Amino acid sequence: MAKKSIISRSFWLIVIAGMTTGMGNGSVFGAAMMCLLGRGPFANWGGDGVSAYDPSTFTGFIDMAMILFGIAFCIILVVGLSKHDAIENA
Repeated sequence: MAKKSIISRSFWLIVIAGMTTGMGNGSVFGAAMMCLLGRGPFANWGGDGVSAYDPSTFTGFIDMAMILFGIAFCIILVVGLSKHDAIENA
């Protein structure tokens, strides 16, 4: 029986750890942006319903930044575990 790759064995670990870490860092980015800029450039704070994910609103911009940071961290984990798998199975 063939051994599964590290990535296929740790799919949920990648999704949960990557999104948790990335979205945490995205929220820190949003807080730093809020402290630096305030809400000045955004006409609407965007906290209700679908507008919470509209990047043209303040909350939507921060939410989209958190989601993008989470996806980026998942990609970083996949690349790192791919290299680790290649070295381990060489």
